[in-house]
Amino acid sequence: MSPRKVVIMGAAGRDFHNFNTVYRDNRDYKVVAFTATQIPDIAGRKYPSGLAGKLYPRGIPIHPEGDLVKLIQKERVDEVVFSYSDVPYEYVMSKAAMVNTAGADFVLLGQRHTMLKSKRPVVAITAVRTGCGKSQTTRRVCEILKEMGRKTVVVRHPMPYGDLSKQICQRFAKLSDLDKHKCTIEEREEYEPHIRRGQVVYAGVDYAEILKEAEKEAEIIVWDGGNNDTSFYRPDLQITLVDPHRPGHEYSYYAGETNLLMADVVVINKITTADPEDVEEVRFSVNRINPEALVVDAASPIFVDNPKLITGKSVLVVEDGPTLTHGEMTYGAGMLAAQKYSAREIVDPRPYIVGSIKETFNDYPDIGPLLPAMGYGKKQVADLEKTINKARCDSVVIATPIDLGRLLKMNKPSTRVRYELQEIGRPDLEEILKNRFATQKRKRR
Repeated sequence: MSPRKVVIMGAAGRDFHNFNTVYRDNRDYKVVAFTATQIPDIAGRKYPSGLAGKLYPRGIPIHPEGDLVKLIQKERVDEVVFSYSDVPYEYVMSKAAMVNTAGADFVLLGQRHTMLKSKRPVVAITAVRTGCGKSQTTRRVCEILKEMGRKTVVVRHPMPYGDLSKQICQRFAKLSDLDKHKCTIEEREEYEPHIRRGQVVYAGVDYAEILKEAEKEAEIIVWDGGNNDTSFYRPDLQITLVDPHRPGHEYSYYAGETNLLMADVVVINKITTADPEDVEEVRFSVNRINPEALVVDAASPIFVDNPKLITGKSVLVVEDGPTLTHGEMTYGAGMLAAQKYSAREIVDPRPYIVGSIKETFNDYPDIGPLLPAMGYGKKQVADLEKTINKARCDSVVIATPIDLGRLLKMNKPSTRVRYELQEIGRPDLEEILKNRFATQKRKRR
Protein backbone atom coordinates (compact mmCIF):
# COMPACT_ATOMS: atom_id res chain seq x y z
CA MET A 1 0.00 0.00 0.00
CA SER A 2 1.10 3.54 -0.70
CA PRO A 3 1.78 5.71 2.36
CA ARG A 4 -1.05 8.00 3.43
CA LYS A 5 -0.36 11.60 2.47
CA VAL A 6 -0.49 14.02 5.38
CA VAL A 7 -0.54 17.77 5.96
CA ILE A 8 0.11 19.02 9.50
CA MET A 9 -1.55 22.32 10.48
CA GLY A 10 0.43 24.20 13.12
CA ALA A 11 2.11 27.26 14.55
CA ALA A 12 5.76 26.20 14.96
CA GLY A 13 5.34 24.11 18.08
CA ARG A 14 2.86 21.28 18.54
CA ASP A 15 3.00 20.57 14.80
CA PHE A 16 6.72 19.79 14.86
CA HIS A 17 6.34 17.70 18.03
CA ASN A 18 3.50 15.67 16.50
CA PHE A 19 5.63 15.04 13.44
CA ASN A 20 8.64 13.99 15.52
CA THR A 21 6.68 11.57 17.70
CA VAL A 22 4.24 10.04 15.19
CA TYR A 23 5.36 10.58 11.58
CA ARG A 24 9.14 10.84 11.46
CA ASP A 25 10.70 7.63 10.07
CA ASN A 26 7.19 6.16 9.71
CA ARG A 27 6.85 4.65 6.22
CA ASP A 28 3.08 4.33 6.57
CA TYR A 29 2.81 8.10 6.07
CA LYS A 30 4.23 10.78 3.83
CA VAL A 31 4.03 14.31 5.25
CA VAL A 32 3.83 16.52 2.18
CA ALA A 33 3.72 19.84 4.03
CA PHE A 34 3.18 21.81 7.20
CA THR A 35 0.88 24.82 7.21
CA ALA A 36 1.49 27.75 9.54
CA THR A 37 -0.60 30.37 11.29
CA GLN A 38 -0.53 32.61 14.43
CA ILE A 39 3.26 33.17 14.27
CA PRO A 40 4.66 35.71 11.76
CA ASP A 41 7.24 34.69 9.14
CA ILE A 42 7.06 30.92 9.72
CA ALA A 43 5.44 30.13 6.37
CA GLY A 44 7.77 29.92 3.39
CA ARG A 45 10.49 28.07 5.27
CA LYS A 46 11.25 24.34 5.52
CA TYR A 47 11.32 21.86 8.32
CA PRO A 48 14.98 20.92 7.78
CA SER A 49 16.19 17.48 6.72
CA GLY A 50 18.30 17.17 9.87
CA LEU A 51 15.09 17.19 11.89
CA ALA A 52 12.76 15.57 9.36
CA GLY A 53 14.69 12.30 9.21
CA LYS A 54 15.89 9.91 6.52
CA LEU A 55 12.56 9.83 4.65
CA TYR A 56 12.77 13.56 3.91
CA PRO A 57 16.29 14.34 2.60
CA ARG A 58 15.05 17.69 1.22
CA GLY A 59 13.12 18.65 4.32
CA ILE A 60 9.39 19.45 4.41
CA PRO A 61 7.94 22.74 3.10
CA ILE A 62 5.95 25.05 5.38
CA HIS A 63 3.06 26.85 3.63
CA PRO A 64 0.64 29.54 4.80
CA GLU A 65 -2.52 28.01 6.19
CA GLY A 66 -4.45 29.84 3.47
CA ASP A 67 -2.99 27.36 0.96
CA LEU A 68 -4.47 24.35 2.77
CA VAL A 69 -7.34 23.52 0.42
CA LYS A 70 -5.11 23.86 -2.65
CA LEU A 71 -2.54 21.57 -1.01
CA ILE A 72 -5.15 18.92 -0.25
CA GLN A 73 -6.38 18.95 -3.83
CA LYS A 74 -3.00 19.21 -5.54
CA GLU A 75 -1.25 16.53 -3.45
CA ARG A 76 -4.36 14.33 -3.03
CA VAL A 77 -3.89 14.50 0.72
CA ASP A 78 -5.50 11.72 2.78
CA GLU A 79 -5.49 13.36 6.21
CA VAL A 80 -4.87 16.72 7.83
CA VAL A 81 -3.59 16.78 11.40
CA PHE A 82 -4.69 19.82 13.43
CA SER A 83 -1.73 20.67 15.68
CA TYR A 84 -2.07 24.03 17.40
CA SER A 85 -3.99 25.37 20.37
CA ASP A 86 -5.70 28.26 22.15
CA VAL A 87 -8.57 28.32 19.68
CA PRO A 88 -12.34 27.97 20.27
CA TYR A 89 -14.09 24.73 19.41
CA GLU A 90 -16.09 26.50 16.72
CA TYR A 91 -12.80 27.41 15.01
CA VAL A 92 -11.51 23.83 15.15
CA MET A 93 -14.67 22.36 13.65
CA SER A 94 -14.79 25.06 10.99
CA LYS A 95 -11.34 23.88 9.91
CA ALA A 96 -12.60 20.29 10.05
CA ALA A 97 -15.47 21.18 7.71
CA MET A 98 -13.05 22.85 5.29
CA VAL A 99 -10.72 19.83 5.30
CA ASN A 100 -13.53 17.29 4.90
CA THR A 101 -15.07 19.29 2.07
CA ALA A 102 -11.72 19.28 0.28
CA GLY A 103 -11.68 15.49 0.56
CA ALA A 104 -9.32 14.72 3.45
CA ASP A 105 -9.78 13.24 6.92
CA PHE A 106 -9.43 15.61 9.89
CA VAL A 107 -7.25 14.27 12.72
CA LEU A 108 -6.58 15.26 16.34
CA LEU A 109 -3.78 13.23 17.91
CA GLY A 110 -4.12 12.04 21.50
CA GLN A 111 -1.77 11.87 24.46
CA ARG A 112 -0.94 8.15 24.11
CA HIS A 113 0.92 8.80 20.87
CA THR A 114 2.43 12.22 21.60
CA MET A 115 3.39 12.33 25.31
CA LEU A 116 6.94 11.21 26.02
CA LYS A 117 7.70 9.26 29.19
CA SER A 118 10.49 10.62 31.39
CA LYS A 119 12.84 8.74 33.70
CA ARG A 120 12.33 11.59 36.17
CA PRO A 121 9.10 12.78 37.81
CA VAL A 122 7.35 15.47 35.77
CA VAL A 123 5.22 18.32 37.06
CA ALA A 124 3.27 19.81 34.15
CA ILE A 125 1.97 23.38 34.35
CA THR A 126 -0.83 23.88 31.83
CA ALA A 127 -3.84 26.15 31.37
CA VAL A 128 -7.18 26.56 29.65
CA ARG A 129 -6.11 29.78 27.89
CA THR A 130 -3.05 31.86 27.15
CA GLY A 131 -2.49 34.43 29.90
CA CYS A 132 -3.91 32.47 32.85
CA GLY A 133 -0.66 32.67 34.80
CA LYS A 134 1.35 29.57 33.89
CA SER A 135 4.73 31.31 34.04
CA GLN A 136 4.39 32.62 37.60
CA THR A 137 2.95 29.26 38.66
CA THR A 138 5.97 27.48 37.19
CA ARG A 139 8.24 29.85 39.08
CA ARG A 140 6.31 29.19 42.29
CA VAL A 141 6.49 25.40 41.82
CA CYS A 142 10.26 25.57 41.19
CA GLU A 143 10.72 27.75 44.26
CA ILE A 144 8.87 25.25 46.47
CA LEU A 145 10.76 22.25 45.09
CA LYS A 146 14.07 24.08 45.54
CA GLU A 147 13.18 24.76 49.19
CA MET A 148 12.50 21.01 49.49
CA GLY A 149 16.05 20.40 48.28
CA ARG A 150 15.03 19.04 44.88
CA LYS A 151 16.98 19.89 41.73
CA THR A 152 14.60 21.09 39.02
CA VAL A 153 14.94 21.87 35.34
CA VAL A 154 12.25 23.75 33.43
CA VAL A 155 11.33 22.56 29.94
CA ARG A 156 9.43 25.22 28.06
CA HIS A 157 6.85 24.67 25.33
CA PRO A 158 8.54 25.34 21.94
CA MET A 159 9.12 28.80 20.54
CA PRO A 160 11.33 28.01 17.51
CA TYR A 161 11.14 31.24 15.54
CA GLY A 162 14.69 31.22 14.16
CA ASP A 163 16.87 28.69 12.35
CA LEU A 164 15.21 25.40 13.25
CA SER A 165 18.34 23.34 12.62
CA LYS A 166 20.14 25.40 15.29
CA GLN A 167 17.29 25.13 17.78
CA ILE A 168 17.03 21.35 18.13
CA CYS A 169 17.95 21.46 21.82
CA GLN A 170 18.62 24.76 23.59
CA ARG A 171 19.83 25.22 27.17
CA PHE A 172 19.51 28.55 28.96
CA ALA A 173 21.42 29.01 32.21
CA LYS A 174 22.56 32.65 32.02
CA LEU A 175 21.30 35.83 30.39
CA SER A 176 24.03 35.75 27.75
CA ASP A 177 22.48 32.52 26.46
CA LEU A 178 19.50 34.59 25.29
CA ASP A 179 21.81 36.57 23.03
CA LYS A 180 23.71 33.44 22.01
CA HIS A 181 20.50 31.84 20.73
CA LYS A 182 19.24 35.14 19.22
CA CYS A 183 16.01 35.00 21.21
CA THR A 184 12.96 37.03 20.27
CA ILE A 185 11.08 39.17 22.80
CA GLU A 186 8.53 36.35 23.16
CA GLU A 187 11.26 33.84 24.00
CA ARG A 188 12.99 36.21 26.41
CA GLU A 189 9.71 36.81 28.23
CA GLU A 190 9.47 33.10 29.02
CA TYR A 191 13.11 32.29 29.74
CA GLU A 192 14.55 35.38 31.45
CA PRO A 193 12.47 35.28 34.69
CA HIS A 194 13.62 31.70 35.29
CA ILE A 195 17.26 32.47 34.52
CA ARG A 196 17.26 35.41 36.94
CA ARG A 197 16.24 32.97 39.68
CA GLY A 198 19.09 30.59 38.85
CA GLN A 199 16.78 28.15 37.09
CA VAL A 200 18.00 26.21 34.04
CA VAL A 201 15.56 26.20 31.11
CA TYR A 202 15.47 23.92 28.08
CA ALA A 203 13.51 24.51 24.88
CA GLY A 204 13.82 23.89 21.17
CA VAL A 205 12.31 21.64 18.51
CA ASP A 206 13.10 17.99 19.30
CA TYR A 207 11.63 17.27 22.72
CA ALA A 208 12.95 13.71 22.90
CA GLU A 209 16.51 15.08 22.64
CA ILE A 210 15.64 17.86 25.10
CA LEU A 211 14.29 15.30 27.56
CA LYS A 212 17.51 13.25 27.42
CA GLU A 213 19.58 16.34 28.28
CA ALA A 214 17.21 17.61 30.97
CA GLU A 215 17.17 14.21 32.69
CA LYS A 216 20.96 14.39 33.11
CA GLU A 217 20.73 17.33 35.53
CA ALA A 218 17.22 17.22 37.01
CA GLU A 219 15.61 15.31 39.84
CA ILE A 220 12.23 16.72 38.85
CA ILE A 221 11.32 18.16 35.44
CA VAL A 222 8.83 21.02 35.37
CA TRP A 223 6.95 21.39 32.10
CA ASP A 224 6.16 25.08 31.44
CA GLY A 225 3.32 24.93 28.92
CA GLY A 226 2.60 27.43 26.19
CA ASN A 227 -0.74 28.61 24.81
CA ASN A 228 -3.23 26.14 26.28
CA ASP A 229 -1.45 23.17 24.73
CA THR A 230 -1.21 19.80 26.45
CA SER A 231 2.11 18.67 27.90
CA PHE A 232 4.65 16.98 25.64
CA TYR A 233 5.74 14.84 28.62
CA ARG A 234 3.56 12.43 30.59
CA PRO A 235 3.04 14.19 33.93
CA ASP A 236 3.23 12.66 37.39
CA LEU A 237 1.38 15.75 38.59
CA GLN A 238 -0.56 18.08 36.31
CA ILE A 239 -1.49 21.58 37.46
CA THR A 240 -3.97 23.44 35.25
CA LEU A 241 -4.83 27.13 35.58
CA VAL A 242 -8.23 28.67 34.89
CA ASP A 243 -9.03 32.37 34.57
CA PRO A 244 -12.19 33.92 36.06
CA HIS A 245 -11.63 36.99 33.87
CA ARG A 246 -12.73 34.72 31.00
CA PRO A 247 -15.50 32.52 32.44
CA GLY A 248 -16.71 29.84 30.08
CA HIS A 249 -13.41 29.58 28.23
CA GLU A 250 -12.42 26.62 30.41
CA TYR A 251 -14.85 24.39 28.47
CA SER A 252 -14.96 26.03 25.05
CA TYR A 253 -11.33 26.12 23.85
CA TYR A 254 -8.99 23.53 22.37
CA ALA A 255 -7.00 22.05 24.03
CA GLY A 256 -7.86 23.88 27.23
CA GLU A 257 -10.68 21.61 28.30
CA THR A 258 -8.38 18.62 27.77
CA ASN A 259 -5.97 20.15 30.28
CA LEU A 260 -8.82 20.70 32.71
CA LEU A 261 -10.00 17.11 32.35
CA MET A 262 -6.45 15.79 32.91
CA ALA A 263 -5.64 18.04 35.88
CA ASP A 264 -4.71 16.67 39.29
CA VAL A 265 -4.72 20.25 40.60
CA VAL A 266 -6.69 23.23 39.29
CA VAL A 267 -5.56 26.75 40.20
CA ILE A 268 -8.28 29.38 40.01
CA ASN A 269 -6.05 32.41 39.52
CA LYS A 270 -6.67 36.19 39.73
CA ILE A 271 -9.61 35.83 42.11
CA THR A 272 -8.92 39.19 43.78
CA THR A 273 -9.32 41.14 40.53
CA ALA A 274 -12.17 39.17 38.92
CA ASP A 275 -15.89 39.62 39.48
CA PRO A 276 -16.95 37.29 42.37
CA GLU A 277 -19.80 35.92 40.23
CA ASP A 278 -17.30 35.00 37.51
CA VAL A 279 -15.07 33.28 40.08
CA GLU A 280 -18.00 31.15 41.22
CA GLU A 281 -19.00 30.39 37.63
CA VAL A 282 -15.51 29.07 36.90
CA ARG A 283 -15.44 27.14 40.19
CA PHE A 284 -18.75 25.48 39.22
CA SER A 285 -17.32 24.54 35.81
CA VAL A 286 -14.22 23.01 37.39
CA ASN A 287 -16.30 20.93 39.80
CA ARG A 288 -18.58 19.80 36.98
CA ILE A 289 -15.82 18.90 34.51
CA ASN A 290 -13.21 17.46 36.88
CA PRO A 291 -14.70 16.86 40.33
CA GLU A 292 -11.68 14.78 41.45
CA ALA A 293 -9.17 17.63 41.08
CA LEU A 294 -7.80 19.53 44.05
CA VAL A 295 -8.70 23.22 43.74
CA VAL A 296 -6.29 25.99 44.77
CA ASP A 297 -7.42 29.61 44.96
CA ALA A 298 -4.78 32.14 43.96
CA ALA A 299 -4.10 35.75 43.06
CA SER A 300 -1.50 37.45 40.89
CA PRO A 301 -0.64 40.56 42.94
CA ILE A 302 1.16 43.28 41.01
CA PHE A 303 4.30 45.13 42.03
CA VAL A 304 5.31 48.42 40.37
CA ASP A 305 8.93 49.60 40.40
CA ASN A 306 8.10 53.32 40.34
CA PRO A 307 4.43 54.21 40.93
CA LYS A 308 5.26 57.94 40.62
CA LEU A 309 5.58 57.43 36.87
CA ILE A 310 1.91 56.39 36.82
CA THR A 311 0.07 58.58 39.31
CA GLY A 312 -1.44 61.60 37.55
CA LYS A 313 0.45 60.79 34.35
CA SER A 314 -0.54 60.13 30.77
CA VAL A 315 0.73 56.58 30.25
CA LEU A 316 1.22 54.13 27.40
CA VAL A 317 0.60 50.58 28.66
CA VAL A 318 2.62 47.76 27.09
CA GLU A 319 1.31 44.26 27.80
CA ASP A 320 2.38 40.70 26.97
CA GLY A 321 1.79 40.17 23.23
CA PRO A 322 0.29 36.65 23.05
CA THR A 323 -2.08 37.38 25.95
CA LEU A 324 -3.63 40.29 24.03
CA THR A 325 -3.61 38.65 20.59
CA HIS A 326 -4.73 35.01 20.43
CA GLY A 327 -5.27 35.09 24.22
CA GLU A 328 -8.06 37.62 23.56
CA MET A 329 -7.56 39.58 26.80
CA THR A 330 -8.44 43.27 26.54
CA TYR A 331 -6.37 44.23 29.58
CA GLY A 332 -3.61 42.86 31.76
CA ALA A 333 -1.37 43.67 34.71
CA GLY A 334 -0.28 46.98 33.16
CA MET A 335 -3.84 48.23 32.91
CA LEU A 336 -4.58 47.11 36.47
CA ALA A 337 -1.47 48.97 37.66
CA ALA A 338 -2.50 52.12 35.78
CA GLN A 339 -5.90 52.01 37.43
CA LYS A 340 -4.55 51.18 40.88
CA TYR A 341 -2.11 54.09 40.85
CA SER A 342 -4.55 56.57 39.28
CA ALA A 343 -3.06 57.32 35.89
CA ARG A 344 -4.54 60.51 34.44
CA GLU A 345 -4.91 58.98 30.98
CA ILE A 346 -4.38 55.64 29.22
CA VAL A 347 -2.97 56.54 25.81
CA ASP A 348 -4.39 54.56 22.90
CA PRO A 349 -1.40 53.45 20.76
CA ARG A 350 -3.36 53.22 17.48
CA PRO A 351 -2.49 56.70 16.18
CA TYR A 352 1.21 55.87 16.57
CA ILE A 353 1.52 52.24 15.42
CA VAL A 354 3.81 51.47 12.48
CA GLY A 355 4.70 48.57 10.20
CA SER A 356 4.17 45.08 11.60
CA ILE A 357 2.54 46.47 14.77
CA LYS A 358 -0.15 47.95 12.55
CA GLU A 359 -0.62 44.49 11.02
CA THR A 360 -1.08 43.03 14.51
CA PHE A 361 -3.93 45.45 15.23
CA ASN A 362 -5.48 44.62 11.84
CA ASP A 363 -5.35 40.90 12.69
CA TYR A 364 -6.64 41.44 16.25
CA PRO A 365 -8.98 44.47 16.12
CA ASP A 366 -10.42 43.84 19.60
CA ILE A 367 -7.20 44.72 21.43
CA GLY A 368 -8.01 47.42 23.98
CA PRO A 369 -6.12 50.73 24.36
CA LEU A 370 -2.92 48.80 24.96
CA LEU A 371 0.26 48.02 23.06
CA PRO A 372 1.11 44.31 22.68
CA ALA A 373 4.86 43.71 23.05
CA MET A 374 5.26 41.95 19.72
CA GLY A 375 8.79 40.94 18.87
CA TYR A 376 9.01 37.76 16.78
CA GLY A 377 11.86 39.20 14.75
CA LYS A 378 14.13 42.22 14.31
CA LYS A 379 11.57 44.10 12.23
CA GLN A 380 8.83 43.73 14.82
CA VAL A 381 11.21 44.81 17.61
CA ALA A 382 12.16 47.89 15.59
CA ASP A 383 8.50 48.68 14.87
CA LEU A 384 7.65 48.29 18.56
CA GLU A 385 10.42 50.73 19.50
CA LYS A 386 9.25 53.25 16.88
CA THR A 387 5.66 53.00 18.08
CA ILE A 388 6.61 53.62 21.71
CA ASN A 389 8.82 56.57 20.79
CA LYS A 390 6.13 58.15 18.60
CA ALA A 391 3.45 57.92 21.31
CA ARG A 392 2.50 61.16 23.05
CA CYS A 393 2.61 60.24 26.71
CA ASP A 394 4.44 61.09 29.92
CA SER A 395 5.68 57.58 30.63
CA VAL A 396 5.47 53.93 29.63
CA VAL A 397 4.06 51.18 31.84
CA ILE A 398 5.76 47.90 30.90
CA ALA A 399 3.86 44.81 32.05
CA THR A 400 5.88 42.21 30.16
CA PRO A 401 7.89 39.53 32.00
CA ILE A 402 11.17 41.10 30.83
CA ASP A 403 12.66 44.56 31.01
CA LEU A 404 12.06 45.97 27.53
CA GLY A 405 14.45 48.75 28.44
CA ARG A 406 17.30 46.30 27.91
CA LEU A 407 16.20 45.73 24.30
CA LEU A 408 14.63 49.02 23.21
CA LYS A 409 15.91 52.57 23.22
CA MET A 410 12.93 54.49 24.57
CA ASN A 411 12.78 58.29 24.55
CA LYS A 412 10.57 58.54 27.63
CA PRO A 413 10.70 57.20 31.20
CA SER A 414 9.25 53.80 31.98
CA THR A 415 8.34 51.65 34.94
CA ARG A 416 7.91 47.89 35.14
CA VAL A 417 4.98 45.95 36.50
CA ARG A 418 5.73 42.51 37.94
CA TYR A 419 3.36 39.81 39.12
CA GLU A 420 3.79 36.57 41.04
CA LEU A 421 1.46 33.77 42.07
CA GLN A 422 0.07 33.94 45.60
CA GLU A 423 -2.07 31.12 46.90
CA ILE A 424 -5.02 31.95 49.14
CA GLY A 425 -6.09 29.46 51.81
CA ARG A 426 -5.66 25.69 51.72
CA PRO A 427 -4.76 23.49 50.01
CA ASP A 428 -1.81 25.40 48.58
CA LEU A 429 0.90 24.30 46.17
CA GLU A 430 3.49 23.77 48.91
CA GLU A 431 1.24 21.32 50.73
CA ILE A 432 0.41 19.47 47.50
CA LEU A 433 4.01 19.22 46.30
CA LYS A 434 5.28 18.07 49.69
CA ASN A 435 2.63 15.38 49.85
CA ARG A 436 3.60 14.18 46.38
CA PHE A 437 7.40 14.50 46.38
CA ALA A 438 8.84 15.00 49.90
CA THR A 439 8.85 11.29 50.76
CA GLN A 440 9.41 10.07 47.22
CA LYS A 441 12.69 8.16 46.95
CA ARG A 442 15.20 10.06 44.85
CA LYS A 443 16.42 8.35 41.74
CA ARG A 444 20.15 7.70 41.60
CA ARG A 445 22.09 10.00 39.32
